[in-house]
Amino acid sequence: MYYIYILKCEGDLLYTGITTDVSRRMDEHFGRTEKCARFTRSHKAVALEALWSCENRSIASKLEYRIKQLSKPQKLALIADNDLFPKLFGSDMAELYRRETI
Repeated sequence: MYYIYILKCEGDLLYTGITTDVSRRMDEHFGRTEKCARFTRSHKAVALEALWSCENRSIASKLEYRIKQLSKPQKLALIADNDLFPKLFGSDMAELYRRETI
């Protein structure tokens, strides 16, 4: 199982990533270990805002890329209302991902 996530960081910034182990990856980001992303090393992670799951790395990477292409207002809207997922990414893509409860 792969997970795609959006983190809120200091400075009201957003970071999007993928992982197979959410707990470990959040420990890396929030602990600012040497394994955290360069972005979260310089912009402290504050909260996990959204989380989706899917079956494989290929489709996880596709969603990560598509989220990174969104504007900040679009990302914030998606975080607030997952019903926007099909509108932003298409109904075919929406069937591949499941929003997880944080």
